[in-house]
Amino acid sequence: MSAAEAAKTGDFVEIGDLSAPSEAERSELIRRCAAANLALYATDPGRPQRSTMRPFAEAFGLRIAEKHRSAGGDGVVALRESDAPGLKGYIPYSKRKMNWHTDGYYNAPDDRISAMVLHTEVPADDGGANQLLDHTIAYIRLMDENPDYVAALMHPAAMTIPANEEEGAFRPASVGPVFFADADTGALQMRYTARTRSIEWRDTSLTREAVAFLQHTLETPDPMTISLRFGAGQGVLCNNVLHDRTGFDPEAAASSPRLVYRVRFHNRVKGS
Repeated sequence: MSAAEAAKTGDFVEIGDLSAPSEAERSELIRRCAAANLALYATDPGRPQRSTMRPFAEAFGLRIAEKHRSAGGDGVVALRESDAPGLKGYIPYSKRKMNWHTDGYYNAPDDRISAMVLHTEVPADDGGANQLLDHTIAYIRLMDENPDYVAALMHPAAMTIPANEEEGAFRPASVGPVFFADADTGALQMRYTARTRSIEWRDTSLTREAVAFLQHTLETPDPMTISLRFGAGQGVLCNNVLHDRTGFDPEAAASSPRLVYRVRFHNRVKGS
């Protein structure tokens, strides 16, 4: 726990050039990801942002990008309020809050998201804050309460996201565990969403108890949770930790200026 505590109290790692982080900068980010599965960083907001996302991630061995429908040819998704077809109505592209989740929880088992970068180019005028929690902490809280809760959530059919069809594309049901070992490294990974609609939990009393305790844990203030509002040029490199987002710019008559870049990967930060 001490390593995670140190990471929580650590400040942002200053990166001179996101497209080519120095060895010292790279080593510090890897050290923090190894300690707590995440590292906060900051760079000059006056420099180009989107074009640096892929080379920045590649410096950490993250070379397998997602193929999300919203990603451009560079594999970078621009998260901003949008009424565009295929985006309108989806929470990441709205001002609404996002509950606790890990990214890609709806993906197929062979398409898991193991790491990601979230980078703020333009913050919201009001709100848009995040909470971040190393999923290992959630695992420990469950294990301390009842080891059988962990066993229930590691069952291969613990959580199902039903099949869905959107914009003419069919997405099959996603069935799998909440906690599982990364196939390449054996490190603990998590697949989770606090959503209550379009989700099916394994129908056992122990699973229901485990889910309820996990939800209670995430809703209860935890000293290991990082709470912050990213400014321009700030971001997080992580092994797909638990995170949420508050709503933002509720009084804005026009679309919010908030712009966050997201890049997701199927492998973990190298060395973490």
